[in-house]
Amino acid sequence: MGEDTNMLGDYLHARRELVTPGSVGLPQLGVRRVPGLRREEVAMLAGISADYYLRLEQGRDRNPSVQVLESLARVLRLDEAGTAYLLGLGSEAPRRKRRRPRREAVPPGIGKLLGSLALPAFLEGRYFDVLAANPLAAALSPRLAIGRNRLRDVFLDPAEQALYPDWEAATAGLVAGFRESVGTDTDDPRFIELVGELSLASDRFRRLWARHDVQVREGASVRLDHPQVGELTLNREKLAVGGSNGQLLVVFHADPGTGDADRLGLLASFQAPAPKDRAVAPD
Repeated sequence: MGEDTNMLGDYLHARRELVTPGSVGLPQLGVRRVPGLRREEVAMLAGISADYYLRLEQGRDRNPSVQVLESLARVLRLDEAGTAYLLGLGSEAPRRKRRRPRREAVPPGIGKLLGSLALPAFLEGRYFDVLAANPLAAALSPRLAIGRNRLRDVFLDPAEQALYPDWEAATAGLVAGFRESVGTDTDDPRFIELVGELSLASDRFRRLWARHDVQVREGASVRLDHPQVGELTLNREKLAVGGSNGQLLVVFHADPGTGDADRLGLLASFQAPAPKDRAVAPD
């Protein structure tokens, strides 16, 4: 799919198109043929030659110094996550042979923890697969179930899309988090499968992927429109699982004493699973 042929150049090109001249103190004179900054403007602001910057975008120089990359990050107005991603793209690393997909295993302790939590929770894999989930997570969304993929569901499943009143913001954050999670490991078959499938099936995904946004996977407030209990706003925590190569424990909870907490409690009352139904992950 060509994603790893010139990742550094593609990233620089995509990000400079999002920076307006006025935001970096340049006058916007006349008609501009390209959105965002011109190559020579980026080079000037970063303190490098226009020819050298052109070589970076064209993939003829893929190992610039850290100082050059940090200057470019400043000009392109990258945040901490974006800067870290840019530095990773510019670092020298031997290209590995394409390998077979490796099944992500659920740590036994995490499976037990999910079964004991009185809050909706699931285990999210590096490629946003649902690796394990408890009954309350399934009550929040039937698609929070083992074997589902968050990217596929949020972009391609109308019922899951209806759960998010702020669907555009939710999808933007999801794609940016996916790019951060994968990093430069784009020869992985799982990555190739997902990006290829979603690029063909979803115009929204394709546009977001082309922006090259990067965002750390972290907790946030999320607004949901649930078909049984109505609208509720929950805190969604994303907790890293040690030694798991990118797995996150995702837990939803409401602020105490609020209507959201009441509605979440009502949703939990619909489940009341028997003890034998608490198993959440395969052996």
